[in-house]
Amino acid sequence: MSFDLAIEVPRGDRTVSVTIAPASGITALFGPSGVGKTTVLDVVAGLVRPSSGHVRVAGETLFDAAAGIALPPERRGCGYVFQDGRLFPHMSVQGNLTYGWKLAPPAQRFMTLAEAADFLGITALLDRTPRTLSGGEAQRVAIGRALLSGPRALLMDEPLSSLDENRRDGILQVIERIRDDLALPILYVSHDRAEVDRLAAQVVELA
Repeated sequence: MSFDLAIEVPRGDRTVSVTIAPASGITALFGPSGVGKTTVLDVVAGLVRPSSGHVRVAGETLFDAAAGIALPPERRGCGYVFQDGRLFPHMSVQGNLTYGWKLAPPAQRFMTLAEAADFLGITALLDRTPRTLSGGEAQRVAIGRALLSGPRALLMDEPLSSLDENRRDGILQVIERIRDDLALPILYVSHDRAEVDRLAAQVVELA
């Protein structure tokens, strides 16, 4: 089981209405800027509340308007990877990676710092600061921080949009490894059709 959504979200003078059926692997939200793709991620994360509908992830209900269920963000177990990484500038790479790990209940953790660093190829970066990292390195660290929080699912908001072609391919390979080796459900936002065709088992188009 992966993402099971049927939501309506008021957004200015329009309503974002999205239905996502459960599917294994990566589900991509595809469409041009401004159609509400990031809003859907924020709904799943608990940062935006829909006016109606339900949100279920990996079989657990996170929101159900009719049943009066609305789990707070910290109880939803979603690792969020933002477009711009949003690393903590005052922390080392290691500090960023362990931030979520320290907050996660021990039973929820499925990777150690060493395992995540090796999986992502960032072991040599642990003592560096975010300002010294390339765009691709920073995005690997952001993904590692999300994984170390022990999430039941990943939310990825255009994680390749600020990268050049070589670094994009490297991060695509990382995402494919998460999909194939870790089997984590991923809700992935992009406006690049080739990107979603390569990664996703299910593509939901917003217009």
